[in-house]
Amino acid sequence: MLAFGMGLCNAVRVIMSVAIVPLSATHNWSSGFAGIIQSSFLWGYLLSPIPGGALADRFGGKSVMGWGVFFWSIATLITPWAASRSLGLLLAVRVFMGLAEGVAMPSMNNMVSRWFPSSERAKAVAIAMGGFHLGNVSGLLLTPILMSRFGIDGPFYAFGTVGLAWLSLWYMHISKDPQNHGTITRNELLFIQNGTDKRKVTARVGMPPFRLLLSKLPSWAIIAANAMNNWGYFIILTWMPVYFNRVLGVNLKQAAWFSAVPWATMAASGYFAGAWSDLMISSGMRALTVRKIMQSIGFLGPAVALIGLNSTRHPAIASTWLTIAVALSAFSQAGYLVNYQEIAPSYAGVLHGLSNTAGTFAAIVSTVGTGYLVQWLGSFQAVLLLTSGMYIVSTLFWNSCATGEKIFD
Repeated sequence: MLAFGMGLCNAVRVIMSVAIVPLSATHNWSSGFAGIIQSSFLWGYLLSPIPGGALADRFGGKSVMGWGVFFWSIATLITPWAASRSLGLLLAVRVFMGLAEGVAMPSMNNMVSRWFPSSERAKAVAIAMGGFHLGNVSGLLLTPILMSRFGIDGPFYAFGTVGLAWLSLWYMHISKDPQNHGTITRNELLFIQNGTDKRKVTARVGMPPFRLLLSKLPSWAIIAANAMNNWGYFIILTWMPVYFNRVLGVNLKQAAWFSAVPWATMAASGYFAGAWSDLMISSGMRALTVRKIMQSIGFLGPAVALIGLNSTRHPAIASTWLTIAVALSAFSQAGYLVNYQEIAPSYAGVLHGLSNTAGTFAAIVSTVGTGYLVQWLGSFQAVLLLTSGMYIVSTLFWNSCATGEKIFD
């Protein structure tokens, strides 16, 4: 259920990545202006992860995730109406959608902290994030099909309706923690509790200790890693359909297909990374060593692949390089994305909110900046090479500052 919800989170946001192509042609929008429209989602997404994380730590990820899905589904359903009224209203709805989706990641992290022992958390995150990435696949593949049959409005109505249907199942079958679940067995509950005793997760009342969380270098290692991950992720998510369409000369349906294939691979590679990292920890390897290995693969792999992508103009080869970049970036899920629960189990949601805010800011800059750089230089080359270099620098910072030990009670 959590993986499906995370998939919806990505599916509804990726609709505009495809729809922006015909919309730009219809309204004669420049690449820079198209970047602003796409990034408007992130303006709201920038604001909600911190309060969303605090609410998830206080009330549990179930309720916060549920409200998030409700509001972003409504925003998705009314997007066509907003677009038909005015550009300002469209931007406002996109911002509202971003506000609603900003709680998803902290809620997911909170639920993993409550529901899974430390030896299974990387796999749990991998499964949830696998659904998240498959949301890209469904969004990229189904959006042009729905648009061709029902017009530009079609995918917005379809995915918004699915979100509301999922919500009813979420509240019927999911509880915020194992102790309150109606069908869990005693052995299952003991297994979870025995695996989380050393990292007990408790609900915190009052203002989260932001100053304390930001006073330690391991926190900044996570924040920087999240920012870099989002920088590269959103360039690929928002601009690759445009890249394949305008630079490589393929039609919109083909561009969506070439852009979707890597995300399916990412779901599988993310699960492999999670299972591999859990296996290494179970065999006695230090958590810090595992996190460094996973994160290094997650950043250095895309750095090399983006250089390869920049060197070809053949769509199939470009899609192969893009697949390598996205697949290897999924190893970050067993790196920084699990590290929240290791260094701050009781504040995993808040710390995720802090880092996700930094990551969202990076995503806004990369999304808008890519549009203007392409408009200014007439090429994606500078964007791809800059991102590759940033991946390398971020790898060095992570390996210098990260830890696998609990540092916040």
